Amino acid sequence: MRAPAPVRSQGRTLRARLVATVLILLALACAVIGVVTALALRQSLIGQLDDDLRSATQRFAHSAMQHPPGSQPPPPSGDYLGPGQVLGTLGARIQDGQVVGARVSNRGGEYQALDPMDYPALLAVRPGAHPVSVSLSNLGSYRMAAVTAPDGSTLVVGLPEARSHDVLNELVTIELVVIGLTLLGAGVAGAVLVRRELRPLERVAETAAKVSALPLDRGEVELVERVPNVDPATEVGQVGAALNRMLDNVGGALEARQESEMRLRQFIADASHELRTPLAAIRGYAELTRRDGPAVPRDTAYALIRISSQAERMTTLVEDLLLLARLDAGRPLERAPVDLTRLVLDAVSDAHAAGPGHRWQLALPDEPVTILGDGSRLAQVLANLLANARTHTPPGTSVTVGLAQETDNGGGAVLTVSDTGPGIPAALLPHIFERFARGEKSRSRAQGSTGLGLAIVHAVVAAHRGAVGVRSVPGLTEFTVRLPGGGLGAADAPDHAAPAGTPV
Repeated sequence: MRAPAPVRSQGRTLRARLVATVLILLALACAVIGVVTALALRQSLIGQLDDDLRSATQRFAHSAMQHPPGSQPPPPSGDYLGPGQVLGTLGARIQDGQVVGARVSNRGGEYQALDPMDYPALLAVRPGAHPVSVSLSNLGSYRMAAVTAPDGSTLVVGLPEARSHDVLNELVTIELVVIGLTLLGAGVAGAVLVRRELRPLERVAETAAKVSALPLDRGEVELVERVPNVDPATEVGQVGAALNRMLDNVGGALEARQESEMRLRQFIADASHELRTPLAAIRGYAELTRRDGPAVPRDTAYALIRISSQAERMTTLVEDLLLLARLDAGRPLERAPVDLTRLVLDAVSDAHAAGPGHRWQLALPDEPVTILGDGSRLAQVLANLLANARTHTPPGTSVTVGLAQETDNGGGAVLTVSDTGPGIPAALLPHIFERFARGEKSRSRAQGSTGLGLAIVHAVVAAHRGAVGVRSVPGLTEFTVRLPGGGLGAADAPDHAAPAGTPV
């Protein structure tokens, strides 16, 4: 039985998919946690900044009451925004829609004027409204609020958001590092754990692979492979138990099939052996009756001729069946040096005598080809292949018999028989070596055939641990027989090679 071709994987393994799925879910969970944490921290930082902003606004308002519009402004190092303001605090006074002063505290308790380009941003802040974030050209992002002073002017106070942004960025960086390390550790641990958990499934696959490699289509099969350590409490264990039950069922069916085959083979062997004697008697009596010559009426003589012919054909069928039964039983073949070159010459000579209407040609090497095997059975292989070519091709067809010594395969031999006939139907090719396989009308028959010739070829070649194949297209049909070597060199064989392409 030909082993099924391995199926190429179209994706990742189950182990990889499970680990990838776990990592994806874990990454999503970590991402959600990180985003929620960052948003919560940002909201908390903004709330804290707004509280500080309200305190800074009160201090600025108190300081502004001490320096009303038109009074002498404090020096640059004076307390413009009021005491206790943090570094970078911004304060501005708006009178009649115009910014009349805008300063930002810096290091050393001094103040610097705000760039007039940022005045429109100050004018957009509404008194009494919720604090808003404003982006300034040279100072970055500020959290600002505005109040109305007792004199009717508007006081705008802003605190830098840089510190809050730094804290938030640091948190995000820490989260990314922690998430990355977590995913890496989870990936390694997941791969180890999933591999351990899928080990029973691997045992199921190994058992199925071993069973699939067994030749279940012929011979006695001992199906002992089972999935070990099956735990029915798990899903994988249930699969293994189901596979074991299936193998038990298949094993029982194979045993029943083998027993039936053995009974059938024994019946064929016994029947073939018993039929040889009555068939020989029928042929003998028919031949004895025909010796009477003129005393036998014409119709009776013709009937005797047909009886002899059919008895001979049936004898051939019985002999073929008996040979196949013996080969199926595994009876050992003879193992002696066989001169394949001599066998080819004799077989082609006999085929030429039986089919003079065909063109018989040889393609032999300069040196004789010798292997170890059963000479009589290999001669039958040649005879059957040549008879097949002669029987199923019309007169005038060229039949070429080739022989070559292989350099590898232990010095084996390759035998080819090709013809230029109409070819074998494509539907018949897969079954050409089966017993009682018969060709279509496209391969004409000059005489009857038992349908066992190529089956015997296959059985004899297989008994020699060789292989036989066929390829056929209209105008060319070629049978190839490969036989393993027997360790004999050309020096051990006689010298009687024919040149390549020599017609017989």
